[in-house]
Amino acid sequence: MAIKPKDMVKVVDYTILDPTVTVSEVKKICEEAKEYNLVAVCVNPCFVPLAAQLLKDSSVKVSTVIGFPLGASTAKTKAYETKDALDNGAQEIEVVIRTGDIKKKNWNAIRETVKPVIEATKLSGVSKDIITKAIVEISYLEEEEIIAVSKLLREIRVDFIKTSTGFGPQEVADLEDVALIRKIVGRSIGVETYGGVKGFDDAIEKLDAGANRIGTKNAIEVVRSRED
Repeated sequence: MAIKPKDMVKVVDYTILDPTVTVSEVKKICEEAKEYNLVAVCVNPCFVPLAAQLLKDSSVKVSTVIGFPLGASTAKTKAYETKDALDNGAQEIEVVIRTGDIKKKNWNAIRETVKPVIEATKLSGVSKDIITKAIVEISYLEEEEIIAVSKLLREIRVDFIKTSTGFGPQEVADLEDVALIRKIVGRSIGVETYGGVKGFDDAIEKLDAGANRIGTKNAIEVVRSRED
């Protein structure tokens, strides 16, 4: 993906989902995201109201996670979490797919989990521009499993597949995995990679492999390294 250094801000999400996150840290990343005009800030659901308030006069979107980090909550719970997040000001919804369902080829369970989340975004009345992402813990999967779940999520028509929660055994998606997902989904949906991006060159590698969004804790380090 050809991208000029000054345009890196257009594909970077500033993510802060650690267990120890504080209010002051959320305020800090929101201010930094506004300063650099990043795409989005991704926070845990409890911080969505704060982030929405801090970012209301900016173009930076508020993203949050559903069923995080294991994806093990029920479909009804995920749908409720989604509605609550949207009511609180979220504009991007990232729902975690339970890895066990992929391993057991339980495709109906994944459909039954993801579709209510997508429906909740459509029924929210907030905006037709709400983005839905499915987080798949790639580091647990074999190649054929990545192919199968990518095909399914393309069929369900999520907006993005995201490669990690950051809580798995390996938070860095291999470039080959990113390229494989892109090959399977084509340009019909987006691919977001999370983890392993510490600077501009790392981000470029992910984009060249097929990603079109970068989720990272190191967003400012990535965009500061761009050429003015």
